[in-house]
Amino acid sequence: MYRNTYQALLNWRNSVSRKPLLLRGARQVGKTTLVRQFASEFDHFIELNLEKKVDKELFDIDDINKVIDAACLARGIVQDGKPTLFFIDEIQEEPKAIKQLRYFYEYRPDMYVIAAGSLLEFALKEVPGFPVGRIEYLYLYPLNFIEYLQAIDQRPALEAIHGIPFPEHAHSTLIDLFHEYSIIGGMPEIVDTYIKERNITLLADIYNQLWQAYKDDVEKYASNATERNVIGHIIDVAPAETDRIKFEKFGKSNYRSREVGEAMRTLDLAGIIRLIYPTTNVEPPITTDFKKRPRLQFLDTGLINHTLQLQSEMLALQDLNDLQRGKIIQHIVAQELISIHEKTAFKPHFWVREEKESSSELDLVYHKGKYIIPVEVKSGKQGKLRSLHQFMERTDHPYAIRMYAGKYSVEKHTTPGGVSYLLMNLPYYLATKLPEYIDHFVSEYSL
Repeated sequence: MYRNTYQALLNWRNSVSRKPLLLRGARQVGKTTLVRQFASEFDHFIELNLEKKVDKELFDIDDINKVIDAACLARGIVQDGKPTLFFIDEIQEEPKAIKQLRYFYEYRPDMYVIAAGSLLEFALKEVPGFPVGRIEYLYLYPLNFIEYLQAIDQRPALEAIHGIPFPEHAHSTLIDLFHEYSIIGGMPEIVDTYIKERNITLLADIYNQLWQAYKDDVEKYASNATERNVIGHIIDVAPAETDRIKFEKFGKSNYRSREVGEAMRTLDLAGIIRLIYPTTNVEPPITTDFKKRPRLQFLDTGLINHTLQLQSEMLALQDLNDLQRGKIIQHIVAQELISIHEKTAFKPHFWVREEKESSSELDLVYHKGKYIIPVEVKSGKQGKLRSLHQFMERTDHPYAIRMYAGKYSVEKHTTPGGVSYLLMNLPYYLATKLPEYIDHFVSEYSL
């Protein structure tokens, strides 16, 4: 299954300043599969899995050359100077291996080294002398819509979506395909099974197994029984939260704010959820306001849909209008934006007015160059723009975006306060192309 991250791996392979690469991402997002596919670019491939005792014990050796010699011997590989990919999977199981990544960089730059693992953030905290500056990072997420189109071999749709602006005749096909993708989500095993079976009802067991695996994994990192209980409670009830959250008594519990906050941050580190905080800025930089209530962003929309038993309801809809008050489509647009930031653990922001007692809230803001661009996500084809108007009356540029179920267009609008601005209407399925459309918008349009 092709991933857009594959191109980032090719760029890494060809870089003259290449460092060992740490591939990060939640469990079951396809890290191991991606590296195995990438191995076809090399003459030799050595794979170690540190959940296996025999592989883990290799890193008891202090000399990195002897580690490589032992791994090659065990795999029957002759060191003949040809390009060799050295893959250390589940590296979180051995902190010594994480620490030794620096020695590959310092003493064996001829080796192409990739390490991967889940829950790495917890392991990294336990590594003294972590090799900062001697490794690179690449983040992997569930498949986004473009990767989904690649997986189902929708070549005409792929060709259409890469055009800016895309051809109008492709809209109905792309919105239907995006609707399908929104229902099942982007977890690779789910997508692979759906491609083979084309039956959503057969996916339930996989969703359940994934959800339980995440719950079991993270509970291992709880510091005490109370935190384990709070983590379990959050995983069970959080998908039903459709608005900004409060830590105190979260999910109709008796848990205190501090207990819930610590558990939420643990889940955030694990990549299962993200705490998305607002900003009050209308000009760069975007600064996070941690004093205001956050929203919850989950790893994958398909997991939420299954947990809330929304998939049968979604199948009957022509678009995602009013589903969970628009929160599902808001969620997947944010998930799409997160997926295109491969080099950083990107977190989107939403916007709220700085004034007290204000109810104005804008779904997303995106920093591009000298502008913070407001993005309103509307379920269905229509929607009021009150919060967008509030933002545009406070900023110093005329560019705003609405993502919705309708077709691409650019319109001139005026706020109730008399401020003129340009509104680019973008279909939901273009969320991964948002930075490119913003470039097009700013360069091609002006008041």
